[in-house]
Amino acid sequence: MRIVGIKILKNNLSEYVRLASQGETVLISDRDRVVAELVPPQACRAERVSDAVLVDLVRHGMLTPPLLPPSQPPRARVVAPLAQLLGELDEDRSR
Repeated sequence: MRIVGIKILKNNLSEYVRLASQGETVLISDRDRVVAELVPPQACRAERVSDAVLVDLVRHGMLTPPLLPPSQPPRARVVAPLAQLLGELDEDRSR
């Protein structure tokens, strides 16, 4: 574990990001007070940013994953022929 001040972190950010990616935790301090941590990604974290964003959206309930696997296209449901539906609609409107 390393502790680094904000100014030094700003000047050497890529070095500290590399350390975190190798498994080291970097504590970030401001005036001798720890204000943040730079930690390696969790094992369950997706490697790609787009995947991580999607997982985060699902976790927060803003996105619902599909119920069918991507290999199975949804089946089209035909309730009634279009002509029959339009005829019933006209009937209902004429009442």
